[in-house]
Amino acid sequence: MSLAPRAVLVHRTTEYEELLARHGTHGQVAFFLSSRGRSIDEVARRHRHTQQALADVAAAVPLQWRQSRVERVDLDRFLFAPEDVVVVVGQDGLVANVAKYLSGQPVVGIDTDPGRNPGVLVRHRPSDAAGLLRAAASPVGTVDELTMVEAVADDTQRLLALNEIYLGPPGHQTARYRIGPDAPGAATEPQASSGVLVGTGTGATGWLRSLWQERRSALPLPAPTDPRLLWFVREAWPSPATGTSLVAGELGRGQGLRLTVESDRVVVFGDGMETDALDLTWGQTVRLGISATSLRLTV
Repeated sequence: MSLAPRAVLVHRTTEYEELLARHGTHGQVAFFLSSRGRSIDEVARRHRHTQQALADVAAAVPLQWRQSRVERVDLDRFLFAPEDVVVVVGQDGLVANVAKYLSGQPVVGIDTDPGRNPGVLVRHRPSDAAGLLRAAASPVGTVDELTMVEAVADDTQRLLALNEIYLGPPGHQTARYRIGPDAPGAATEPQASSGVLVGTGTGATGWLRSLWQERRSALPLPAPTDPRLLWFVREAWPSPATGTSLVAGELGRGQGLRLTVESDRVVVFGDGMETDALDLTWGQTVRLGISATSLRLTV
């Protein structure tokens, strides 16, 4: 007999909770914020909205379902199951944070602070949760299949991201590598730069767009569901040993960008999650391209 669905509520610690953990009491938090020209009222209000949203969503979970909660910092240690319905309660960025740990489970985005969040990925209100949960668990539920980007290293390490993957130096040094299409006989180029960014249509509202605008790129930005990625090299340095001819491009399904590390250490991380990164060293290669896994966002 198949298991009943499990609703997994994903959230993150609020600013008020972080401040309370640091300063001990509500009064101390209020004093700390006032000394910096801020009021505790707004911080406490957002905390109450988040807690109420979590309570409302939890109450909307069908009685026959199982239920679990996971905080953002624990995502890399949480085991998602195939029958899970993932409910992200918070900001748009939290959907991107959880996406890399999923393998096709439907995701419902609940906005805890309408008007403050853009609502690109957290599109719904807590009052909509009951209907959305039923739709997400239904085989005929409507979802947007959002394209994801993946990095696969030659030692089988794999990283997924919803917005973008960044490859670069671990600090403020220069990354050295050889770059080119992942195709037999394709020309490659040695480069020294501050890193390479490969982004999706979802990421085209953030970091990818800023690079695209800075370059005045003629490449059209992809939409979130487009099977297409854009990539840019950041601040490539021309020298007798390094070039700047391969600094931007587009990847379709089945195409890849291949990089071979030529420095002591390069890190690869997705969606700003630096604590969960691939660590590569001299001579290792990594391929970046469209992932076979997509984020199934319930609409």
